[in-house]
This record gives sequence, structure tokens and C-alpha cells, in this order.
Amino acid sequence: MTSARLHQILGLIDEANSHDPTILNDGGMKGPAELIYGQRSSAMLERYDTDASELLCIAARGHHIERWKSPRRSFPEGRVGYLKWRTELRSYHARRCGELMEQAGYSADEIARAGQLIRKECLSSDREVQTLEDVICLVFLQYYADAFIAPHDDEKVIDILVKTARKVSPAGIQAAAAIPMSRRLSTLLTAALSGDGLKADQTPNSL
Repeated sequence: MTSARLHQILGLIDEANSHDPTILNDGGMKGPAELIYGQRSSAMLERYDTDASELLCIAARGHHIERWKSPRRSFPEGRVGYLKWRTELRSYHARRCGELMEQAGYSADEIARAGQLIRKECLSSDREVQTLEDVICLVFLQYYADAFIAPHDDEKVIDILVKTARKVSPAGIQAAAAIPMSRRLSTLLTAALSGDGLKADQTPNSL
């Protein structure tokens, strides 16, 4: 059963994300882009991990909170600028979620733990952080990958997918097999997963 405070914090995150000026019109859904993204992330987590903790549920809903307030163009071009942008985004998302969690009555320890999840600390050793990373990648594949890869040639897309898949657990790779996707994306993802860049036990039986 959803706790009262979890219901409250998810509502607070949704309210914050409802102010996203970017309106998404996709797959029958229309509304503020980050609001839809957060709700899609929650739905994916619910399917992927039916025993997800309350704090992981918060991290899934809020790991992109108010993302539009720190656009990529605010940071220098190139990889160094990109990495700085990503690092500062995660810190902002964790801090903003923490502020709302405090309003909903969460303890300092709970807020700190949610922040660890959102910042994706100890990805290689923290099961919940890995679960969140898997969910993020699955949401990307189902809802956003086709538009993202459209401008790129096949070789570039395979490289992107290999780098994405390296962050995903074997269970996440298996879950990707059930994600509905276009023929092009499915073909290129299969090519990426069959390459030498992934561990053999990460390759699903079919996609």
C-alpha cells in the first residue's frame, strides 16, 4: 500500500515538474515533458521491480526534477562541459527532491539516501542505484531512443547503444527484450549487444 507521505512527495514532484515549459505530445500523451518523463519512470520501475523501496520510488520519479532549469547550453561545449553539466544536474535534482521530501516529513537519513540514488553513487555495487540506472535506460529505449537516434548514422547509433548497455545489469538487458521499439532501433540494439563491448552473459536471447 502506498504510504501517505509517499503519495505526498510524488505529488510535490509532479507539481514541480508540471511547470516545464516544454510540452511533449507523444504516443497519445500531451503535457509538460518532465512531468510525463517522471511518471513514465515510475511506471517502468513498478513493472521492473515490484518490491522497490519507497526511497527508490522517489528517486525514480524525481531524478529529472525541474531539469529544464539547467539547460545543456549553459555549460561549455565538449565532453568536459557535458560531464560538468551532468554532475551539477544530479546534485540539483538530489537537493530539490530533498527539499520536497523534508516538506513531506522524511528524515535526514532518508533524504540522504534518496540523494545517493539520484546522484547514482556506487553504481557498480549498490543494487538500488543499478535498478534506477536500468529503469532510466529502459524508459529511454521505449519512449525516447527513436527520436534521439534519428539524426545519426547506424555506426554512431551502435556506439551510443553499446555505451548505454554497459551501464545496464544483465536483468536490465533481458528486460530490454520486451520493450516495444522500431525495427531500426531493434536491429541496431541487437548489433550493439552482440558486439565485443559487452559481457557475454548480458546478451539477451532475442530482441
